Amino acid sequence: MHAIAAVQAVVTADEYDREPTAAELDAIETEMPLIRAQVELLDVQIALLDRESSELGARRLRRARRRVLAAQRELTNQSAATAGEAA
Repeated sequence: MHAIAAVQAVVTADEYDREPTAAELDAIETEMPLIRAQVELLDVQIALLDRESSELGARRLRRARRRVLAAQRELTNQSAATAGEAA
């Protein structure tokens, strides 16, 4: 019975019990500007939750949203350029 459990543990090893591959780390690095922009947007949204609406807050929110959109656009353009080169 003990041998079955040992074999079963190998078969059912969790996929997340490993370090990220070089390709996964490269993908994260590529997406990092977008991730940072999204975190900044979330920070602004959290900061504005318990405050009264103001023009300054609205501007901060618009700027943060624009940064997210710009980062998404850049990432999409990079992906399209890479896909175009591969084809």
